[in-house]
Amino acid sequence: MNAHPSTPALTLLLSKYPKTSGSLFLVYNDVVHGEIKFLIPDLLFLRPEIALAQSWKDVESVDLGEQCPRGAIKGRRPNTDSNEPVYVVPCALAETVSYAWLQSAFKSLSEPSEIYLGIAADDSSIVYYKISSGIVKPPV
Repeated sequence: MNAHPSTPALTLLLSKYPKTSGSLFLVYNDVVHGEIKFLIPDLLFLRPEIALAQSWKDVESVDLGEQCPRGAIKGRRPNTDSNEPVYVVPCALAETVSYAWLQSAFKSLSEPSEIYLGIAADDSSIVYYKISSGIVKPPV
């Protein structure tokens, strides 16, 4: 991961939050490049992603701080009229995501109207869920 071109943009957050570094690295590269690079014994494969990807503009990493200890991604999707930034909060498929966790992510990002969860699996596939502000926890 240290030799990858995106490492300089993520170095501080990767070292500050090592438990979430894998999902941050995968989602960041999906958003910026629209491709995930797989290193399998001496072979480098490129796989185009269809999801939310495809060369976002003005992409930067964001530290969510102690309330939600991880990095997030802020940027603008291409070919849209909106000037509003879009936020993606990466997480691993194995992580537990709670209502309180989502609330802290929204609060750390200064209450945007929506965020995307970029859920990364062990096989490097990523699924995005759009979460709107003001969601109501269902009764148990």
